[in-house]
Amino acid sequence: MSETASHAGPLSLAATLSAAARRFGSSVLPFVVVILIWQFASLFFPRFLFPSLIDVFWRCLEIFSNGTMFADVLATVLRILAGLAGAFIVGGLLALLMVRSRAVDNFLSPILTLFQGIPALSWVVFAIIWFHGVEFRIFFIMVMTTLPAFTFQVLGALRAMSKDLMEMVFSFRPTRMKLFRVMIAPAILPDILTAWKVNLGNASRVVVVAELVGATGGVGYQLLQQQQLFDMAGALAWTLQLVFFVLIAQAVLTLIETIAFRYRAVSERTL
Repeated sequence: MSETASHAGPLSLAATLSAAARRFGSSVLPFVVVILIWQFASLFFPRFLFPSLIDVFWRCLEIFSNGTMFADVLATVLRILAGLAGAFIVGGLLALLMVRSRAVDNFLSPILTLFQGIPALSWVVFAIIWFHGVEFRIFFIMVMTTLPAFTFQVLGALRAMSKDLMEMVFSFRPTRMKLFRVMIAPAILPDILTAWKVNLGNASRVVVVAELVGATGGVGYQLLQQQQLFDMAGALAWTLQLVFFVLIAQAVLTLIETIAFRYRAVSERTL
C-alpha cells in the first residue's frame, strides 16, 4: 500500500507539471507567432513600417532607464488609476441608490445607458469646451467613460444576492460591519474584480485620447510625437508601456482574487 502511494506521488506531480506546461505553452504560443511574423516582415519592409523587434526592445529599455521618459509612463498610470478610482466610487454610490429605490433606478438607468453610447472622443470635445485644467479634463474623461460599466456591474452584483440568505443572516442580528464583511463583500467582490479587469483595458485605450487635450506629458503625448516623426519603433515602445501596466494590474487583481477566494474550489476562482 505504501509503495503504491509512493509511486502515485511522483506521477501526480508529473501530471500537474505537464498540465501546467501545456497551459503555459498554449497561452504563450500566439504571442510567439505574432513576434515571428513581425520580425519576418521587418526583413522585407522599411523600418518606419515594420521596425525590428530588437530596435523596439532598445527603445523600451531607453524608456525604463530615462527618468524623464519613465515619468511620463508614471503620469499616465496615475491618471488611469485616479480615473478608475473616481468612477468606481461614484458608480458604487449610484448603484447603492438604485438598488434601494426603484424611482432612482428608473431615473438613472436611461442616463447611464445613454452615457455608454457616447464615444470617448465626444467626451474629449466636451471636456475641452467645459473645463480649463488639463488634469481635470483627463480625470473627467476617464470617469465618464468607465462610470456606466462600474455602476451596472455593482448594481448587478447587489441584485444577485440571495434574499433567503440575507434573511437568514439578519436573523442573527449582525452589526453593519459584520454584515458587510460576512455577507455583502464576498457576494459582490467577484463582479467588482471583473469590472476592474474590464475597465482597465478600456481605460488604457481612453487615456491615450484623453492625453491629447493639451497634456505636455504622458504616453498619449509621446505617441503623438512618434507619429509626427514617423517613428514606428518608438510608437510600439510607448504602446507596450500601457500593455505592461495592464498585464501587471491584471496579475495584481488575480492575486487579490486568489487570496480573497481561497476558500472556494480552484475552478470557481477564475473570473
